[in-house]
Amino acid sequence: MIRRCIAADLACLTQAEQLCFPDDPWKEDNYRYELNSNPYANLYMVEENGQICGYVDLWITFETAQIANIGVVPEHRRKQIGEKLLKHAISEAQLQGCETITLEVRVSNEPAICLYEKFGFINAGRRRNYYENGEDAWLMVKPLGGTDL
Repeated sequence: MIRRCIAADLACLTQAEQLCFPDDPWKEDNYRYELNSNPYANLYMVEENGQICGYVDLWITFETAQIANIGVVPEHRRKQIGEKLLKHAISEAQLQGCETITLEVRVSNEPAICLYEKFGFINAGRRRNYYENGEDAWLMVKPLGGTDL
């Protein structure tokens, strides 16, 4: 089940983030800000039996959506949870009339890159030294069409 995250999910989001990205996780303060203060953030999670399996943080600013963060807990990978979260984010962006949706992904993360390409994202450029460890990121973009006024 995909549901919107609430403040009570802060601890489990932080724990899931540490499992997904042990080398460079978002901190609890990052999620607190996203949940309580960022007016553009839309956090969703997949939950099974009361446990978080994956999550996505979708920022919607005017006609643009950005996947700020997406992760699937390692023990739940290869179960289409990433696909469900990505579909949900794209659908939410389309419902809001966004023209494009973007994301950054580590250049070394081939499984994620393949997933994004499967959903129509295209490589739009390289962000040098994007990650804290100095790794580059691909900027990927998917046209959505927006809405006519």
